[in-house]
Amino acid sequence: MKSQIFLLFIAGLLAFSSCKKDDDMEIEEPTYTIPTTYNFENVSYGGQTQRIGMLTEMKAYMKSANTSGTALDASKLAAMFANDAANAGWAATYEDSKQIRSKTFGPVQVTFDDLLVDLAAASQSTVAGTDGTAGVVTSNDGAKNYLLDDQGVELGQVIEKSLMGALLYYQSAGVYFESGKIDTDNETVTAERGTEMEHAFDEAFGYFGVPIDFPTNTDNIVFWGNYSNGRDDVLESNKTIMDGFLKGRAAISGKDILARDEAIKTVRDGWELVIAGTALHYLNSGLGNFADNSRRGHALSEAIGFVYSLQFSPTKTITNAQVEELLTLIGGSASILESNLYNVTEANLNSAKDKLADWYGVTDQKDEF
Repeated sequence: MKSQIFLLFIAGLLAFSSCKKDDDMEIEEPTYTIPTTYNFENVSYGGQTQRIGMLTEMKAYMKSANTSGTALDASKLAAMFANDAANAGWAATYEDSKQIRSKTFGPVQVTFDDLLVDLAAASQSTVAGTDGTAGVVTSNDGAKNYLLDDQGVELGQVIEKSLMGALLYYQSAGVYFESGKIDTDNETVTAERGTEMEHAFDEAFGYFGVPIDFPTNTDNIVFWGNYSNGRDDVLESNKTIMDGFLKGRAAISGKDILARDEAIKTVRDGWELVIAGTALHYLNSGLGNFADNSRRGHALSEAIGFVYSLQFSPTKTITNAQVEELLTLIGGSASILESNLYNVTEANLNSAKDKLADWYGVTDQKDEF
């Protein structure tokens, strides 16, 4: 009996010692270095670079219609959108598997098909644009010319800016940062590609349109990188977003998923604020040029595209209904296919500006954008 009691006593001591040891143990934190540039091992985002190249060429072709007498070919626009290389007339070489249309948010692909047809139709006009008639409209000072449709909308700007949201922003915030892409294998390393998780994050970075040493280097920034830089004075967006990308990629390689998720939130929130701030910038421009049909139509067409872009993140600050409310205030319709900028009022533009600034917590800065 005494021996049994002694054995129980020893077992109790061992259990207490084990528990105490576990309680005193420190959890080992992941250790890794966050670099100052996006210069990691096995980085690849060539597909993103190619689609940015396609959109750049498409933008230039659409913009050519701002010169009176330049008619756009609807079949060429469709070919550029879907990478039909035989008919797109690309200046650069792109892989057959890469295209803009298939990576655009699925439910709105047809919307862009229709917008491209409408743009080509507007460009056929041989007369100056007026309310009810498509054509090139010259600014009051004679310095600017923009192709506006019969409702005063510069469709080329609506298409470009809306595609920046429905393609570039959506793919990063709504695809590569989501669990189906980002929560994948992070053990098997493939040369020049990394792990599947690293690769997904790299592809999200590729759509931002900046060099690996941004924002120290702002040469050749395109699309979202360019607009982040444009809002940086107010939002300090360049460093915020780039630091998020750097931290997130380093955290993935360091197997620190908590830090990865924090970094993704930083990038998503910062990117969304750039979109909202840029929409405010063009609302300010539209209001400042309200008496000039050409400049007003140009600025508000951009505002429409940027507001439209706000809907493509699963963690967005505002709802789709609020996006539609803003679009209706600016262009008279929740549909970007039906906007009318000849009927816009200053009261509605100011209402859109106030709501947007309030929803994004930048009311004090709304006139600075």
